Amino acid sequence: MTFPSDFVWGAATASYQIEGAAYEDGKGLSVWDTLCRRKDAIWNGQTGDVACDHYHRWREDVALMREIGLRAYRFSISWPRVMPEGTGAVNDKGLAFYDKLVDALLAAGVEPWPTLFHWDYPQALFERGGWLNRASADWFADYVAAVVDKLSDRVKNWFTLNEPQCFILFGHRDGLQAPALKLSRAEVLLAGHHALLAHGRAVQAIRGRSKQPCRIGWAAVGWSRVPASDSAADVDAARRATFMILPDDILDNAWWMDPVYLGRYPEQGLEFHGADAPKVHDGDMETIRQKLDFQGFNTYNAKTIRAGQGGAIEQVPLPTGYPMTATGGHVTFDCLYWPAKFFYERYKLPVIITENGTAAADWVALDGKVHDPDRIDYVRRHLLHLERAADEGVPVQGYFLWSLMDNFEWSHGFKMRFGIVFVDYVTLERTIKDSGRWYANVIATNGKHLHEHAYA
Repeated sequence: MTFPSDFVWGAATASYQIEGAAYEDGKGLSVWDTLCRRKDAIWNGQTGDVACDHYHRWREDVALMREIGLRAYRFSISWPRVMPEGTGAVNDKGLAFYDKLVDALLAAGVEPWPTLFHWDYPQALFERGGWLNRASADWFADYVAAVVDKLSDRVKNWFTLNEPQCFILFGHRDGLQAPALKLSRAEVLLAGHHALLAHGRAVQAIRGRSKQPCRIGWAAVGWSRVPASDSAADVDAARRATFMILPDDILDNAWWMDPVYLGRYPEQGLEFHGADAPKVHDGDMETIRQKLDFQGFNTYNAKTIRAGQGGAIEQVPLPTGYPMTATGGHVTFDCLYWPAKFFYERYKLPVIITENGTAAADWVALDGKVHDPDRIDYVRRHLLHLERAADEGVPVQGYFLWSLMDNFEWSHGFKMRFGIVFVDYVTLERTIKDSGRWYANVIATNGKHLHEHAYA
């Protein structure tokens, strides 16, 4: 029982959450820069202006990755840092930052896995309609082309979008994330369609311009549904629940994933959304459904499902006092096993977990260390379930732990710490947590350390 010998052990971050330097070296504004200026939009009025100051401390951070032994690093590239107006002129200083970072990663033995969009949409393009403007797909493709031209002689693995469900729905329907809009269902679905088009156009740009053979995927949210038992009825109910379409929601896995992997919107979704469904132009679905090399998804927890009367899908209520993380999310350790199986069954592509991890109440102890046994236990037990999926034949190719370091957690500001590296936001000093030392052993043993003492 072990992971494949070429398994990709990594950690992940996102540009706005760690870089800082929000107004330096020609960077343009993003919608997150703008939202952070809005009163009461972010916890305690905090911003990503400095964040972890990774823009200036990247050498130190790469050294930490090397010390931990990461085989891969998933980071995102800031669109407005590369193109301040979102399209047109390239900011050479901004692109040079990522150029130097890629070189340093490779020198440290860490494979770069950039994400081309992780939520920091250019403010200049938002003012031209943002994702509601169909031209967004072309704007994104132009930006991607500039990045690929610069980095693809060394970068072999690419992600297009991170969690379109979140930046569209929470940013355009619920007003909780940037750009903090509350649009109609028809407008939200249209914005989502344009984001899917942008994904397809990005894949085309990468394939057409990469200077070497490459691998491409994206990092969707993988909303997980797990069965209440191993009975065939409960497993079937959880599988159906994973891909079901709800009439009053737009977060469904199948609505976002079927177009990318199967080239169509689910019929039931089109029926439910009716006149609100986006107008699909000739060639749209062909653009969205590009050849991908793996399916990436982010998963943190799950809903538990059982088969009711006549096979009806029922969500199992959680008992009082059920374990929760510092974010308020419930802990469901098998939330990597079941979606890995279900998504592979449906979409037939190898699986990469692009985010998984937990926030905890971390601080530096009197001994100068950061002791986080809860995080170690969380990650260990999730990885054991992922290993089970691999043992049963699911081609699981990689795992990116969220996150490399504590960082700006969007509307929650700096309240939540997800990192395996502690960041003192006043001094910006970094400290590898116990979980980082533990993860180093997991990587060094290709997962065998998971079967040893949890905290060793």
